Amino acid sequence: MTTRSGPLARFTVLDASRVRAGPTAMRLFADLGARVIKLEIPPDAPGGDDMIGGRDHNRADYENLHRNKESLTLNMKTPQGLEILHALVRRADVFIENYRPDVKGRLGIGPDALLTVNPRLVYASISGFGQDGPAAGWPGFDSIAQGMGGLMSVTGQPGAGPMRVGIPIADLCAGHFCSQAILAALLEREVTGTGQWVQTSLLEAQVAMLDFQAAQWLVDGRVPGQNGNEHPLTSPTGVFATLDGHLNIAAIGQTMWTRLCAALDAPQLVQEPGFGSDPERVANRARVNAAVGAVFATRSTAEWTERLLRAGVPCGPIHRVDQVFDDPQVRHLGIAWPMQHPALGDVALVGPPMRFSAHPRPAAPGQAPTQGEHTVAILQELGYSDGQIAALRAAVVV
Repeated sequence: MTTRSGPLARFTVLDASRVRAGPTAMRLFADLGARVIKLEIPPDAPGGDDMIGGRDHNRADYENLHRNKESLTLNMKTPQGLEILHALVRRADVFIENYRPDVKGRLGIGPDALLTVNPRLVYASISGFGQDGPAAGWPGFDSIAQGMGGLMSVTGQPGAGPMRVGIPIADLCAGHFCSQAILAALLEREVTGTGQWVQTSLLEAQVAMLDFQAAQWLVDGRVPGQNGNEHPLTSPTGVFATLDGHLNIAAIGQTMWTRLCAALDAPQLVQEPGFGSDPERVANRARVNAAVGAVFATRSTAEWTERLLRAGVPCGPIHRVDQVFDDPQVRHLGIAWPMQHPALGDVALVGPPMRFSAHPRPAAPGQAPTQGEHTVAILQELGYSDGQIAALRAAVVV
């Protein structure tokens, strides 16, 4: 077994999840030093592997999503496969899956079964819509959760119809919420000595991420709508055209508005009728945007960025993805995690956005495993002989 370092290095995780939400949760664990063993369906077994970010059709996504992990092929539908799983569970701290709620029970790998094998296990489930209820059996997919969870109704330009966010935010947030739940359960285990079943779903994660937009309905009884690049509760905010591109600003509140007007050399706007408070400016948003937009069009993005920041007004350029990684601050932070890959050459992955003073980030991530790359080594750890492993392969158990 590889020597690991990091704040989670003492933990072993069995990852039976697929697609994105579960692998995202386990990427965090792997990046922070945990041993993450991906349980994959053997290539000759029925069912196949429908993982997004597959090794062949999207190598970049696969490498980014599954770095620092190990891969064991295992057919858990066979008695021998279930026996191997139980041996792994006895040694593991966490088991994560994203099967439909009824499937894990049929396979005999549900929380009751595996917590019986190891009462200290933290069993984690990510579903599309929850483990029970009228939509529990629906297949979960990010864009479906974005729609059902209300996000698409508040995204995009007013009147343009529902708009999906440009990243799989329901998947990603479900993965991050799940990792937080697992960590909380591991902390509680240090007191109680026992594990438990933790759950989240794409739908719950998406609704939770509505945050203040959801509170507008739950508390105030107001249904929020689309505001494009504008903030729904304050103005001026959002995107303005400059002489050579675009600029994002956030002049929130009266103090920022006054500073902005001074930086624009347009102090008279502070006294303009209908511009005297955030609610007034929101009501007269078109007039506000036209007044400040005409001034923004006279200088470059760089000039306005320097000028507004000097005045204490939050602002920044709007980058394409390639420009993101050329930004001086992004380069300084080192979020691009360089690696040498035998097939891809010198590339970089998106590094973890957190730092620990006691655990410097490794200079390079471990490359994503090939399918079943660690099968033999893991089975040998469990005490299987070369002959037994060969027989398991012949029977398509591994």
